[in-house]
Amino acid sequence: MLSLRRRLVLLHLLAVLLAVGVTAATGWWMLSQSVNRQLDAALLALAEAEVAMLADSDGVTVRVHEAPVGSAPPALTRIDRLVQIVDGKGQILARSANLGTETLPVDATLLPRLAAGITVFDTLPDLREEPLRMVSVPTLAHGRRYAVQVAGSLDDVNSILQSAAILFAGMAVALTAAMAWAGARLTSKLFVAIENIVGRAHEIGDSNLHQRLPHPGGDDEISHLVDTLNAMLERIEHAFQAQQRFTADASHELRSPLSRLRAEIEITLRRQRDSGDYVTALRSCLEEVERLTHLVEELLMLARLDAGLERAPADLTPLRQLAEDLIGRMEPVARERGITLALRDELRRDTLADQRSLSLVLGNLLDNAIKFSPPDSRIEIQLEQAGMQMRVSVTDQGPGLDPAELPFVFDRFFRGAGSRAGEVDGFGLGLALSQTIMQAQGGGIEAANHPGGGARFSITFSAR
Repeated sequence: MLSLRRRLVLLHLLAVLLAVGVTAATGWWMLSQSVNRQLDAALLALAEAEVAMLADSDGVTVRVHEAPVGSAPPALTRIDRLVQIVDGKGQILARSANLGTETLPVDATLLPRLAAGITVFDTLPDLREEPLRMVSVPTLAHGRRYAVQVAGSLDDVNSILQSAAILFAGMAVALTAAMAWAGARLTSKLFVAIENIVGRAHEIGDSNLHQRLPHPGGDDEISHLVDTLNAMLERIEHAFQAQQRFTADASHELRSPLSRLRAEIEITLRRQRDSGDYVTALRSCLEEVERLTHLVEELLMLARLDAGLERAPADLTPLRQLAEDLIGRMEPVARERGITLALRDELRRDTLADQRSLSLVLGNLLDNAIKFSPPDSRIEIQLEQAGMQMRVSVTDQGPGLDPAELPFVFDRFFRGAGSRAGEVDGFGLGLALSQTIMQAQGGGIEAANHPGGGARFSITFSAR
């Protein structure tokens, strides 16, 4: 089976041959039409001159007007021109000397057409040793019908056309060779660029994803393909790096509680203790197990969302009722720190929301707001509609977000400076999980600092 390169070269050659062949044939046909028209025009001009002389004659003597032999130099316009004058019945009245004993044909089909006043052109392939082109012009002189017939040799025309055919054939061969050479060069250049791209693509692996495919230059389809593939490689590199960071962070987060759990158990088992000490140790171990369980559940949900498997049917409930129920569940925790939860409803109509996903997301945002809010402060939950989009905002009066950390707050396992210092419990997965859930629902979460102080997280999703 032919390779793609050979098939393209063969297709190019066929296209070139077809184009050159059509061009050469068209040029030759146009030239032949032009030469034949010129010959017909010359014959017709001579016939019309004879017609005019016939009309100016005395009406008694009918003759062909040609110069006497030896009285003047030969007229080039009359060379090889055979002239004959016939009457309405086809009787030959006069003829030129160069006809000798021969006559121009006047057949039965020609006379009716001449009688109707039609000028007739004919080609006579077998009259003499060479083919002739003849024109028959009808005229009426001195009350009688005549026809002037003028014939000329087609040898010159055929010679011109043969020479033109040879010239066009030579030009076609030369043009085909030139275009084939140019096509081969362009095809070779194209496939060299493709081979370079393929070679580099084979070299790129998980250890050198930073490399990119070589750009061939220009602004053609291959260049656009290389730009697209390089952009895809960049996205793959970022995803691979994110996966590596995710794996490293997950390993670290899992190792820390496991290390504490193991240390707690080892310390407890070093010597005999009373039942109270064992109960205290088991409770401490249970807290670590609960943290591990929560972390594993969040990791499992993230993995299912990334794989597109977390697609349970929506459990729709009124958005205001959902927010009120969630505030009711979080209010005891907020009250312990003297924090007030306030709901501001600016909805223009009843709106439904997915209770399962939005409860988890809004719960995470409220939990974070409570953790980072100072005592005796206020957290506001605002419900509003912007076009076809719903917005639920959670605004606290805490220290706000560090502008340098703001672009990374939704990264997995990212924790702010205060969180990393141990001031606030957590794994750094809550906001990442919430963002992933909302994106799976066709929405998203935005984070910003409120002008009046504190952080503001806004959930957006389509209205139902």
